[in-house]
Amino acid sequence: MVRSDGEPVLTGRATDGTGPTVFRERFLQGESLETGVRTSILSSWQRCRSLGLSPDRSDLPFQGDFDRNDRVARAAVPVLDRLESRFAGSSMNISVADANGTVLLRRFGEASLARGLPDIQTVPGFVFAERFAGTNGIGLALAERRLIRVYGAEHFAERSQASACRALPVRDPLSGRIEGVLCFGYPRGFENPALSTVIRKAAAAIERRLLGQSSARERSLLQAYLDAGVEAGAGPHHSVGVDELALGLRPVDRATLLEKAAELISRAQRAAVEVPLADGRRVTLVSRAMTSASGVEGIAVEAVVPGRPGHGPLAAARLVEPVLSLPVEAAERIAPIDTAVVRPFRSTPLAATPGPLSAVPAPGHLRDAAPPGRITAGVDGVTTDGLSAGAQPTAESLLPAADGVPSAAESLLPAADDVPSAADGDPSTADGPPGGGPGSPAPERGLLMVGEPHVGAYALAARRRLELLSEASARIGTTLDVRRTAQELAETAVPRLADFVTIDLAEPVLRGEEAADPRSDLRRTVVHGLRDDLPFSPVGKQVDYGPTVPQLRCLTSGEAVLEPDLKAAAGWLAQDPEHTDRLLSHVHSLIAVPLVARGVVLGVAAFYRAQDPAPFGDDDRSLAQELATRAALSIDNARRYTRERTMVLALQRSLLPQGLPDQDTVEVAHRYLPAESDVGGDWYDVIPLSGTRIGLFVGDVVGHGMLSAATMGRVRTAARSFAELDFPPDEVLTHLDNLVGRLDREDPVSDGGGIIGATCLYAVYDPTSQQCTLARAGHPPPALVQPDGTVSFPELPAGPPLGLGGLPFEAVELHLPEGSQLVLYTDGLIEDRNRDVDVVLDQLRGALAHPGRTPEETCRVVLDTVAPAHPGDDIALLVARTHAFDPRRIATWELPADPARVSEVRSAALRQLADWGLDEAAFAAELMLSELVTNAIRHGAGPIRVRLLRDRSLICEVSDTSSTAPHLRRAATTDEGGRGLFLVAQLSQSWGTRYTPEGKVIWAECGLDDG
Repeated sequence: MVRSDGEPVLTGRATDGTGPTVFRERFLQGESLETGVRTSILSSWQRCRSLGLSPDRSDLPFQGDFDRNDRVARAAVPVLDRLESRFAGSSMNISVADANGTVLLRRFGEASLARGLPDIQTVPGFVFAERFAGTNGIGLALAERRLIRVYGAEHFAERSQASACRALPVRDPLSGRIEGVLCFGYPRGFENPALSTVIRKAAAAIERRLLGQSSARERSLLQAYLDAGVEAGAGPHHSVGVDELALGLRPVDRATLLEKAAELISRAQRAAVEVPLADGRRVTLVSRAMTSASGVEGIAVEAVVPGRPGHGPLAAARLVEPVLSLPVEAAERIAPIDTAVVRPFRSTPLAATPGPLSAVPAPGHLRDAAPPGRITAGVDGVTTDGLSAGAQPTAESLLPAADGVPSAAESLLPAADDVPSAADGDPSTADGPPGGGPGSPAPERGLLMVGEPHVGAYALAARRRLELLSEASARIGTTLDVRRTAQELAETAVPRLADFVTIDLAEPVLRGEEAADPRSDLRRTVVHGLRDDLPFSPVGKQVDYGPTVPQLRCLTSGEAVLEPDLKAAAGWLAQDPEHTDRLLSHVHSLIAVPLVARGVVLGVAAFYRAQDPAPFGDDDRSLAQELATRAALSIDNARRYTRERTMVLALQRSLLPQGLPDQDTVEVAHRYLPAESDVGGDWYDVIPLSGTRIGLFVGDVVGHGMLSAATMGRVRTAARSFAELDFPPDEVLTHLDNLVGRLDREDPVSDGGGIIGATCLYAVYDPTSQQCTLARAGHPPPALVQPDGTVSFPELPAGPPLGLGGLPFEAVELHLPEGSQLVLYTDGLIEDRNRDVDVVLDQLRGALAHPGRTPEETCRVVLDTVAPAHPGDDIALLVARTHAFDPRRIATWELPADPARVSEVRSAALRQLADWGLDEAAFAAELMLSELVTNAIRHGAGPIRVRLLRDRSLICEVSDTSSTAPHLRRAATTDEGGRGLFLVAQLSQSWGTRYTPEGKVIWAECGLDDG
């Protein structure tokens, strides 16, 4: 069987080890139930256990002095009479209880039931609140504040095991407060899904009769106003002036007048307020107290329009409510009246609350002949229909007719003969401002609104609810940061909804992941309120909630949980008695709302009320739910963004150098700063080259996201490979240009259209000559800091960005004295839409003009003073301080291409190695030099140059003027040659060839034990 709200229900007694009976017995024995019992029932059982209730208890409190003439009882009597007739001959037990759970009325489908049932089920006055009666229809409907069905063993008490019931709260249509509960009780076998429809329609009939009671009070106020107007002789001008003014009013002006009128009513004070209109005119609103013949106290608001000279006969006022079928003369007297049905924003007396009201005017008076919920604009006569629930039901729906509601035309309006004509004059009254002076036309007055102050407070509350929701749409979700979005929810709710807000998010959500079970891994994310000294769990602490705590109950059920009185919330108190006792000295009411978006549970938000003495109500719960729903969607967006950004950033960082190579050529520091919005394709690299040289790369792949990061990894890998082949900078850029163009053509997304682009700057520094060769492809030029602190930006040929193809790149050589700093960066450092590039370059020049700083300090200062506060693009920064190679660690010889000179070079090299104390490397170095020099003499061209470099390793270089490079091959047993390079490769750590403008250099490195 499926409940009316779609929640599956297990019915009947257990026969195979399942069903409500067995689950109830297991629960009473102390077992923890995770499934098999509906969430609402299990939560109620847990509350009953925390209250110490016994399932065998049969007595209930009895209120013998309850108000038998309660307004909900008066409204329910004719409805229950119809229900009793409808269910005649059945075992149906129909009851109506008040908002405290005290039964006010009983009806039975079969009269004999009243004689066969115990008093507790037949006599009005017994209290069925959950804290006394356990899980039952009336008590659970008040606790859950919605339609409830309790079946058989789902009742906590033993006495109700054979029964089933449905219960639905009855609300005041104006305030939204729960006034009582309508309950159907019946044997389990009488179950019928149609009962949900019947009980809803019956409750709607009771609520309409409650609205009718309110309308009677408003009608009496209107009658008092009309009577006062007739007695004062001001009848002809009650409506005509305001109605004529409305013909030229803009919508904003009409809304302003209605807002101010509702505000005056809600303040319940006598006042005169001048309201300026958009066109410069001014209308004075006058409010005055009045009391009807039956003692109803209210406020009437009149609009006073300055008279106009030469005013001719005015047209009759338009009829606002044509369904009344009133005489034109009578309609003129009530046309401007305004009505609305609204609910409060906070359940707080707002009579003295300043500030604007909702554009929806206060509830009105002549709506018995029209469906409830109709809203009428009283200034311009535009009428729109509102609540569909107010439509007149059929006889089968059990709804009575408008019993006892008199016709508006019969009970309110005087005869047409009593209405003075427009020719009778326009006397002023004591309540309004005086005329414009001697000889000026008298002001015209018109009734704009009349009502009771608390009804005006509902209009004020409705406007504030709408304003808060509108503000929430603008304030929540301004960033893609999970924590900041949660903080924005709290800041929006305090103090306009709650005094304190705590938000707990699942730990995986904070990392951008989905929470498998948010109930077990919550972490306090936000604590925000009017004060900072309340004993809430601090931010960052893991929060564990017990099974009966509202926060966990709302996570389990997926619905907001309202605890109007925390002192009576036993489950909340049992969580942590010491902590909650201290908290109760400050807060008294709670709403717990789950944060759910796209089916993903993110966490829970708790709204606390402290300063406002009134507890939270259902409207507050609905508003909190709406705020939480909007915030949850923004939090989930931030979570998804965080997940993607974390993944891309992890990929980006994994593709960047994980450490710097050990070398003595330059002292290097680097930084990578991702953009706030997304990760891009900026990169850097430091590559040791042959001959103690060093290669410095900085590049930028166009775009952001995973594709840019992946492309960056491919470009960087290729750049490193080309650099290690000892190509000069301009040739490296040429090879990269071809690669990027090929990647672009092969990309299926671009379809050959060209979507990949990149810039790059490559510098090669040689410490032996202190020369630096640079080339760039569409990249910003580097900054050069001289040892004396002079900062310059060398003019390098720009070259096109990589991937365009067809244009050559040009390299430039610079001399860098020892101690110079070469600063390479990407455009994210200097390009910002809010700053001029020249200004940023001046800031960079000032930050770099301190040669005494280390590269690490330079990186920190540049990012602190030059980088944008909120970077919109990635920033890669590389700072290198140059060192000169000690000439005493260099040995050089030049010789002609004569094989006889090979022995001389070997001898000179052995002597130099002995002077350096490298005798252990002499044997390997001698053999390598012999082979390399011999190859250069036999296959190259003279002159030949031999150089030894003592660095972390021993480097042997032999250069000649030929561009022919040797190749390593495996020589056959019959070959006479071809074994020289094989021998070099075996004796050295690495070897290779690099080309120079004059020829080539063949080099080999030999390891040194002394470093």
